[in-house]
Amino acid sequence: VEIEPFTLAYSVLDISQTERARIRKAAADEKIEIAVLHCLLVSPPGLYVNHPDAEIREETRDYFLALVNLCADLGGEVMVIGSPQQRNVMDPLSFEEAWEYARATFSESAALAGERDVMLCMEPLSSDQTNFITHPDKAVEMVNAVNHPNFQMILDVCSTAKEGIDMPTQIRKHASHVAHFHSNDDNGYLPGSGNVDYPPIIEALKEIDYKGYVSTEVFDFKPDPKTIAKRSIEFVKSLL
Repeated sequence: VEIEPFTLAYSVLDISQTERARIRKAAADEKIEIAVLHCLLVSPPGLYVNHPDAEIREETRDYFLALVNLCADLGGEVMVIGSPQQRNVMDPLSFEEAWEYARATFSESAALAGERDVMLCMEPLSSDQTNFITHPDKAVEMVNAVNHPNFQMILDVCSTAKEGIDMPTQIRKHASHVAHFHSNDDNGYLPGSGNVDYPPIIEALKEIDYKGYVSTEVFDFKPDPKTIAKRSIEFVKSLL
């Protein structure tokens, strides 16, 4: 499963080591693997990776470090860096200035992630969500700028489809940097429910010998999460 940290506490700094151990054990007892943290910067409010204010960037950097520790403490392996509203280029910054601020924030987090065996994954998101890193090529530029083995990329089917980007091409082009994968569709629902041609995507993942998670991310939870999970698993398995 992927966990949104704000569903556990207002701030991850409020989650004690005892509570972290309890959550990890509860998941293990149910044979649930806590694999990923995402929606990292929703709470506390005010966090921003490339804000013009240095104090806000410093606070965000420190919170990223706390998130890395939480992920590792829960047994997680991946952190998805999405949070579109906490990375938009703000006035009066140029794109280049915002880029450098973000790179600095990510670099310090990547160093700790390496120590704690957590993979940070930059997520290129559709331009209706953010104006900062909307194409896989740009995400890989950030990966190269951070230049740490524990900072790589996630590909998301819905976002690439909205941008008119061919997913199989991106999978093959950036094979060495794809460390996580979100399976959904162009309608924001489960894989196979929209207009995306899925067989070539799965074929490309097989071709590059992708070993990471294929995680379903939806934005409509009807009829219920268990049904969505079951149908998603069945659909993806049918293509393997």
